[in-house]
Order: sequence, then C-alpha cells, then structure tokens
Amino acid sequence: MTIRFAKRAAAQILGRGRNAVRILPGSVSDAEKALTKDDIRRLIEKGSIYAIKEKHNASSRSKLLKDARESGRRRGIGRRRGTDKARMGRLWEKKVRSQRRLLKELKLMKKIDTVTFNQFYRHVKGNQYATKSSMLLQLREHGVSITDDEVRAINDKVSKEYK
Repeated sequence: MTIRFAKRAAAQILGRGRNAVRILPGSVSDAEKALTKDDIRRLIEKGSIYAIKEKHNASSRSKLLKDARESGRRRGIGRRRGTDKARMGRLWEKKVRSQRRLLKELKLMKKIDTVTFNQFYRHVKGNQYATKSSMLLQLREHGVSITDDEVRAINDKVSKEYK
C-alpha cells in the first residue's frame, strides 16, 4: 500500500497519533509493501516501526514545593490571597456533611424514625449544632438511645466509605 496507510494503521495499533509514529529509513520499502494490520504488527515487533515517547511535564520541582508547603514553608503574608475566613477551607461544609452522615446511619440502623430524622436534618441545615457531639447530646435528650460503641462503629464505617 502506501506509507500513509502504514502510519495510520501503526498509530491505531500503538494507540498514539500519526505524528508520533516513526518508520526507520531502511524499512520504508517494507512499510510500503505492508497490506494488512498484521503486516504492520510484525514490523512493530521487529522494531522497524515505533512510536516516540510521550512528553510529560517534569513534576519534580512541583513535588518539592508541595512538600515545602506541607511542612509549613511558603505560607507567609506575601503569599496570601483572600481573607482568613476565605482561607479556612470550608469548615461548615465539613461539619454539616459529617452530621448528616451520622443521621443517615442512625436512620439505617433504625435508631431514629423518619420524623426525628427530618427534624434533626433541618436543625443541622440551620446550623443549630456546633459539633457532632452536641447533636448526639440533643438526640439523647430527645429520647434516642445510642451507646458510645455504636457511635464509634458508625464513625469507623463512615470513615472507610468516604476516604
């Protein structure tokens, strides 16, 4: 056939673009004679046709910078953009999601009924509980019997699911 066919077929086989496919100068005539993809596969195995390596951005510098930031460097005043509250990292979302997960698990365990679930879910949405433990205290005052071991089991289960 033609070199165009050989390059196109090789690109498909190698899973790369046509511009990444190279044919050795001494094997051009073999590539022109290739009629099927099997012929092209044989030339690839022989090493006459190959694909150049993919280019990757070097990430060693960024890894070093990331490690430095994790150890507390490069966090000074001059680096900061945004207010302290903007930089907090969505504390409210984290708190609300953990409280909602706890309610969901309690409902699945049949510790609370739908009415109680909906009531406390709305309270969570309204930011009524500062922490998960304060919500548990309110649940216990409401008449729900939950042991500390059950709470630990729920926390372990949830931490496995969401990590």
